[in-house]
Formats: sequence, structure tokens, C-alpha cells
Amino acid sequence: QVQLVESGGGLVQPGGSLTLSCAASGFTFDRHYIYWYRQAPGNGREWVAHISMRSDFKNYADSVKGRFTISRDNAKNMVYLQMDNLKPEDTAVYYCNVRLPPDFWGQGTQVTVSS
Repeated sequence: QVQLVESGGGLVQPGGSLTLSCAASGFTFDRHYIYWYRQAPGNGREWVAHISMRSDFKNYADSVKGRFTISRDNAKNMVYLQMDNLKPEDTAVYYCNVRLPPDFWGQGTQVTVSS
């Protein structure tokens, strides 16, 4: 069955960095775009970034452009989100997503940016 497992979240000070990972299984990984979303308390789920099958196309939300970098390793069925210069407003649960269809989501990983 399709599984997406996020990891790498934690508590970090403003200006710090974290790298999130998403381990995928149960589908042909290199034939699908992969998406990162996030959801802060009291807010809806917000798209953060996505990456094409061969990594030749990446797109970012304006709020993270220039600070976050999405990448993937098709040999390992992994997607990463490198997050630099983190801000308190980046605090959220981060999810990876694949649209087969239907949409599949991981369980999320908490990122908290606070001093």
C-alpha cells in the first residue's frame, strides 16, 4: 500500500535550519510529482513546494522562496525539504503528498521555530 513517512522535524531557533525527509513506498515513485504542505494551528493546509519526476521543475510558495529547497532521490524513493533561515511563522506540521490519484498524505512532522 502507499505510504509516505515524514521525519526530521523539531524545535529550532529563528534563523536556524532543518531538513525534512519523506520516505515513499507502494507506488512508482519516479513517475509522480511530490508535494510538501504545512498546517499551522488554526489554519488550513498550505502548499509549500513541489518537485517534478526528474527534479527538472521545482516551485515554491512565495513565503518560503529563497529559504527552502526541495530535492529528491529517486534511487532511494526519498524527498527532502531543506529549510534555512527559519522564522516563527514557519511553525507548522509539515506533510508530504502524492497525487496518484487519489491524494495520499503522510502523518506529518512538527516543526517549531521559537527562541
